[in-house]
Amino acid sequence: MDIIVTFIICFVILIGSVLKGVYIGYPLILSLMLFIYTATRKGFPIKDVLKMAYKGGKKSLVVVKIFLIIGGITGVWMASGTVPSLVFYGMKFLKPQLFILFAFLISSFVSFLIGTSLGTVSTAGLALIVVARGGGVNEVITAGAIISGIYFGDRCSPMSSSASLVATLTETELYTNIKNMFKTAIVPFALAVVFYTFYSYKYPLNTIGSTIADEIVKVFNVGIIVLLPAFLILLLSLCRVNVKASMFISIIAAIFISMIVQHNSFVSSLKYVFLGYVMENDSPLRTIMKGGGVISMLKASIAVFISSSFTGIFEGTEMLKSVESLINKAQNRHQLFLATVATSTITAAFGCSQTLSVILTHMLVRDAYEKNSISKYDLAIDLENTAIVISAFIPWNIALLVPLTTLNVSVSSELYASYLYFIPLVSYVFYKVGSLKLNKDMNITT
Repeated sequence: MDIIVTFIICFVILIGSVLKGVYIGYPLILSLMLFIYTATRKGFPIKDVLKMAYKGGKKSLVVVKIFLIIGGITGVWMASGTVPSLVFYGMKFLKPQLFILFAFLISSFVSFLIGTSLGTVSTAGLALIVVARGGGVNEVITAGAIISGIYFGDRCSPMSSSASLVATLTETELYTNIKNMFKTAIVPFALAVVFYTFYSYKYPLNTIGSTIADEIVKVFNVGIIVLLPAFLILLLSLCRVNVKASMFISIIAAIFISMIVQHNSFVSSLKYVFLGYVMENDSPLRTIMKGGGVISMLKASIAVFISSSFTGIFEGTEMLKSVESLINKAQNRHQLFLATVATSTITAAFGCSQTLSVILTHMLVRDAYEKNSISKYDLAIDLENTAIVISAFIPWNIALLVPLTTLNVSVSSELYASYLYFIPLVSYVFYKVGSLKLNKDMNITT
């Protein structure tokens, strides 16, 4: 009973703080203290419980490291002109009658390159929503397309912290997971393209009232050379170079381009890596092309580490053993996938973060996958197709709350994030059909 009460109290605290705009780290610390107290009431020594919490937190270090590097990349890619050039060329190729579709495609491309949903929404996403408002396009649907796109890369980019987290937890190879993610994304992506094409024709861009592309060429030297940091990421990923190493190489290249092409000093370029990019001259781009930096990821990193500490306590004290027993009743792949969907929905709602949802869901379902002789690579892809994308369904989860706040749109935008819905839906249909076919073959054999 103590555990249920603690869960309810923590759930209320987390939702309340997110809705009030309080930094998520504070309620997470309070919730962690409550669970530590609950564990000691169950007879566990405080010293052991603290060790459990630290052990759980350590699982998030792979995410924390990539978070910090992504912050550095985002800042220096802006200074080097890489992000502005990606936005510029995207705007130039925009077709007014297919604007919403292009909002999805551009967001998908940029997010795949930089591997972060929040970094994409605060740059390309913000630019696209400004163009939508200036051109009379339905901003709610446009925001849904952008949210779909930013999670395309967040799910399957080699630079994605969530992809690295799943690979670490499941002890699988990152690039094999990425290949599997692309396979399972083909049908959902195609369906999303059809969905956004329909709405593009229904809500075309009447006039490109935004001068973002023109402003970019005034402030930055745009060209192929400034895309080199992004090209290096793609090339090194294809060569299966360690993701952190490729990100560091990209940062070094961006620093040199920032100095040589954009004429920033070495000290300024280095400052952008750690403190984020701030445009010095007065320009309409000043409110769009800004941010990043290692320091911008510190709060998120702390919150991720704290939220991961919960899993250490849950695992060490076996607080959630009854939930695991319930999941273990699944008899086939489609039932187990449904159980994973339900589990990740609850953990995403409770944890208010993508990281906690992934770690908790993995902890709760892994035994059931082993029991059903399902490989760790199948477990990895199921986590990607549930916990990663379902977190962006929950209005108070930072995976959705931050994009909505950045774009300044209503929560109804999530209704149009079709790609995120198609991912788990198509996976379930595939497993269900496979299960029916297997049963049919078995009946024929007998």
